[in-house]
Amino acid sequence: MKKKILLSTAIILLSFKVFSQTKEKELTQAEQFSSQAGTLIERQFIDIGKIKSIEIKVLKYKDLNANVSKSALRFEFEYKSTYTNDTKIASLDVDEIDGLIKSIKNLQTNVFTTTREIYTEVTFKSRTGFEAGAYFSPDKVKWTTYIQLEKNDRNSMIFLSTEDFTVLLNIIELAKTKL
Repeated sequence: MKKKILLSTAIILLSFKVFSQTKEKELTQAEQFSSQAGTLIERQFIDIGKIKSIEIKVLKYKDLNANVSKSALRFEFEYKSTYTNDTKIASLDVDEIDGLIKSIKNLQTNVFTTTREIYTEVTFKSRTGFEAGAYFSPDKVKWTTYIQLEKNDRNSMIFLSTEDFTVLLNIIELAKTKL
């Protein structure tokens, strides 16, 4: 009987440990490249522009031993509340930039100009959880636009106007030329 109780307790404790572990943040290909052991990595942070309180940069990684480079687009937002300050960061790999640009243009021409009868969301998501999009609320009769830097983190959500999306698009297109 004691063995069954001990075995049951061990199974329960193991289950709690497995379910309580949080998933580690997914990294971009550029971040994975820069975090390889046994390398000497140079990081260059190139300021591109700012919209509202979001800084947009190009981040260039270079393995100085192998003379190999990778780049990423980086968004930084300083979240401030009564009790804490925290920097929210999102990165997109070079191969995701065209999809983001195409999505913003599509939002501008085919989504923001329409209305919906029911609540509707339209979103672009990167592999690391960065999100840009809009939602339509029939009671407000307008699109509300936003970007969210970190997956499942409401504190990393920044609301933008539809006009801000034009500025965002221009900054991203400029950043693309520097990648």
